[in-house]
Amino acid sequence: MGVQQYDGIGEAFEGFKSLPLIRYGEVPSFLGLVGDVDGRSVLDLACGTGFYSREFKRRGATDVLGVDISVEMVAAARTIERRDPLGVRYEVGDVAELRPLDRRFDIALGVQCLNYAEDVAAMERMCRNIHRGLVPGGEFFVLAQKPDYRFDCPSLDTYGFRCEPTGEESETGPRVRVTALLDPQPISIVGAAPRREVYEQCLRAAGFGEAEWVPLQVSEAGLREFGEDFWADLLANPPLELLRCRA
Repeated sequence: MGVQQYDGIGEAFEGFKSLPLIRYGEVPSFLGLVGDVDGRSVLDLACGTGFYSREFKRRGATDVLGVDISVEMVAAARTIERRDPLGVRYEVGDVAELRPLDRRFDIALGVQCLNYAEDVAAMERMCRNIHRGLVPGGEFFVLAQKPDYRFDCPSLDTYGFRCEPTGEESETGPRVRVTALLDPQPISIVGAAPRREVYEQCLRAAGFGEAEWVPLQVSEAGLREFGEDFWADLLANPPLELLRCRA
């Protein structure tokens, strides 16, 4: 579902992280959820241009491997690594058909990853492959479209995005078009917003323990920058949600 879309974006994907929703919502929420990675190994699945791979390496992760299905995304991540070497490894790979890895990791990340599964069987394969790549007791952290997001809420344009239903339905949930309002050229990506029970069913089938759903938050820096009123509509109906589970 996602590879051709992302191949056309390349390093422009880095611009997503400057938009208010991502800079003050997604990034601090996800970093806070994962917590301390010092001395731990990290497998970053659907790593894109490697933003989180680099961030966790800087925070003390010992071994970081980023995997993405998009050749262009991995090429952009490797270019950034050459410019600013941190020791992060990247490879092209489909999480649903992930090759056996040369080690097991303490932590796996799935930011906008499982929601690109074509169907429930593909999501279950993804979850099984991720579970196989973790040490016993290893943690898996997910960020994706909120499963029960209401599309009739106030516009997200203020926060740098649009999120619209396409009117189509996949086996996992409704199809959604997300547009990042980048200047000079907005970028749109179509994916799914899988139902909550689909995530939980696939994770459980793969051997993960109970999934803990965690709401999106806005950082103190975001509140200082824009004030509480600015974020009221976003926090009343956040478009993103996080979850964690253990192998």
